[in-house]
Amino acid sequence: MLIQLVLAVVPAVLAITLHEAAHGYAALLLGDDTARRAGRLSLNPIRHVDRVGTIIVPGLLMLGQLLTIHRVAFMFGWAKPVPVDPRRFPNPRRGMALVAVAGPLMNFVLAWIGALLMPAANAPDGDSLGALDAALATHPFVGMFLFYFILTNLVLGLFNLLPIPPLDGGRIAVGVLPLPLAIRWAQLERAGLVIVLLVVFILPHLIDFDPVGAALGTILPWAFRTVFWLAGHDVSDVGGGLL
Repeated sequence: MLIQLVLAVVPAVLAITLHEAAHGYAALLLGDDTARRAGRLSLNPIRHVDRVGTIIVPGLLMLGQLLTIHRVAFMFGWAKPVPVDPRRFPNPRRGMALVAVAGPLMNFVLAWIGALLMPAANAPDGDSLGALDAALATHPFVGMFLFYFILTNLVLGLFNLLPIPPLDGGRIAVGVLPLPLAIRWAQLERAGLVIVLLVVFILPHLIDFDPVGAALGTILPWAFRTVFWLAGHDVSDVGGGLL
């Protein structure tokens, strides 16, 4: 269980840290140095840790899954938002949308890098296995670490594209919607986290309605195959029964 915990925690910390750093660097490139002055342009995870979102919620999710299904199948968490001052952008709405895009984009690039690093492996005993399953069979620790790394980055990137403020997708929506609708949509940020928790965690248990889980269940296998294809791997059976 300890090994499973480490293999799941380290990729999650890397994914969240680099996601937040990407927001800060994007803002800096667009003319806002608020994150740099606040010391948030850092790869030090401690600078981005939110006690509830980075430690307590993911920790409870991981322990609960390891104790019940003996593996980590789903993760959710957040870090302290990187401070951004949109007034420093030539076009504040467009600038905030570009800063928001940077986080998920970083996660997708990291997932691709994880697929590039996945060791090439032949299936043992002549079995017909895809690239990921073969790597897990012949390089279990490296393969599982990279599997969690790819999974965490894909889930974090895709989840953050939900068009609900304060998620990145919500801020992207505010940046592209007509101004009157954008103003109303931005007002959702006050209750955005409650809406996300309601849709993701509470409704699925109360009324057997899980649109986010269903969407991820459909998109994740495709996303895995895509990053493995982009990394030059065989995608005939990527993921097997892991997803």
